[in-house]
Amino acid sequence: MAVDSADRDATGVPGLMPAESVTRRDAVITQIKRGIVLGSIKPGQKLTESYLSTALGVSRPTIREALNQVAQDGLLVQEPYRGLRVADLDAATVLDIADVRVALDMQAVSAVLADSTGRRMQRLMAAWSDYERNAFASDPLIQHEAHIAYHRGIWAASENTFLMRMWPVNEAHITIALAHDQVTRHDPQRAHAVHAALVDAIQTRDMDKIRAAFVAHTVDSARELVAIMTGGVEAASS
Repeated sequence: MAVDSADRDATGVPGLMPAESVTRRDAVITQIKRGIVLGSIKPGQKLTESYLSTALGVSRPTIREALNQVAQDGLLVQEPYRGLRVADLDAATVLDIADVRVALDMQAVSAVLADSTGRRMQRLMAAWSDYERNAFASDPLIQHEAHIAYHRGIWAASENTFLMRMWPVNEAHITIALAHDQVTRHDPQRAHAVHAALVDAIQTRDMDKIRAAFVAHTVDSARELVAIMTGGVEAASS
């Protein structure tokens, strides 16, 4: 894949930029996430301390600490005797995750709508406003983080503590799925449109319309992604 010069740092490593010494650990984590989101660090790719230390100009102990945190977040997996690699999702798992996400999102929205004070709906709409501010940011990582924050905002608005404990796993799966998607069809306008339709449906308080919107947003998007990943074979049979 061709890499624009703006995404190539002074070390010549695409998609990675030197980490600031003041916040080394957090900067390393940000750059790893940037690489995954932009597709320069690919699902399934092995990451080593020596490679990242050279690419980011940071000591190996700091790299090790950052990698451990990213692994705890679910974006990396540890393989016995082989080290860490970026998590990956096969086609069947992408579809399974989409089905589960719809069920969990519906649970969150049900809790939001059950609040007679309107406080939870206000929190949900605040999350939407935050997303809109960054939906078309020039930095794809900011766009990605706005997307993730919006979905987290829906769960947070439900005030369901168990959902929030599950959120880190959900976030990792969304990020890896979006990493696949980013390479083939990065389209902020499309992303904004499907999220706007989701917000509109939630405001109707009609559970059938809300479910249909979540299916269109999550399941249909997963099927489109699987079609890209497999050349249409898996999606056509699902």
